[in-house]
Amino acid sequence: MKKPLCILLAFALAATLWAGATGCRSKPVAQQRQPGNTTEKTQILLASTIGPIDAGIVSAFEEEFEKKTGIRVRHIGAGTGAALKIAQTGAVDVVMVHARALEEKFIAEGYGTKRYDLMCNDFVIVGPPDDPAGIKGEKTAAAALRKIARSKALFISRGDQSGTNVKELELWQAAGIKPAGDWYRIYEKGAEGNVKTLLYTDEQNAYTVIDRAAYLMLKNQLKLKILLEKDKALMNYISIIPVNPDKFPNVKYREAMKFVNWLTSREGQLLIRDFGKAKYGEPLFYPNSPEGLKLS
Repeated sequence: MKKPLCILLAFALAATLWAGATGCRSKPVAQQRQPGNTTEKTQILLASTIGPIDAGIVSAFEEEFEKKTGIRVRHIGAGTGAALKIAQTGAVDVVMVHARALEEKFIAEGYGTKRYDLMCNDFVIVGPPDDPAGIKGEKTAAAALRKIARSKALFISRGDQSGTNVKELELWQAAGIKPAGDWYRIYEKGAEGNVKTLLYTDEQNAYTVIDRAAYLMLKNQLKLKILLEKDKALMNYISIIPVNPDKFPNVKYREAMKFVNWLTSREGQLLIRDFGKAKYGEPLFYPNSPEGLKLS
């Protein structure tokens, strides 16, 4: 099966950014990082799941961290599965992702050092206002998905091994259903993120599982409504993982850890707590590091 074009482009961009950031790694690491060399700013590369990029919070992280430290962060957007594959090449210094099982496998195989809790929000099930499957009023995602399957109401899946797709498949499994058939449609551009997937679902007047941040950003453009929410199974935990310097000696681990430590500090967690409140009437994400949990 061919990889989606956007994933291939993400790999190509990762290689380009990596080469540009390191002078093609032609110099020994010790020479690249001489403290007296001030001709250009130190730069680290982040592979991030697409949702936080679309929401704008990744750019906010990068801007504030550079002001604080002088270290520039540049990002590559990809679904969680693709972001971790990019990191497995050593082309980035740190990853921001949201699929616990994939993250733990990434670390167990030696590609990452440790999973750091960063922030969270939740997924919701959205669908047409007339709710042909009759899921409104259900208390669990599993019950709602069983009704969608029984009614064969159109359901859109990203189908790309992103964190959103992994969560969706977990929910189907919990419902005891292996979705298949004309009613279950994999969006061919799903790897481009939740925003495009949600807009497509709206066009098709269908159901989907999506993160709340994407819905809040687009809700004024959508006919779709949130029909199922606030099930614990729908929680969405986003973490950050430095790439392992023991496997890839050229990664900028020290600078990546500065970024991780700042993001998980009170200062970084305050940024998360307040991001989006003024524009959307509620935050898009919630702090979830040990320091962040103290804020509530």
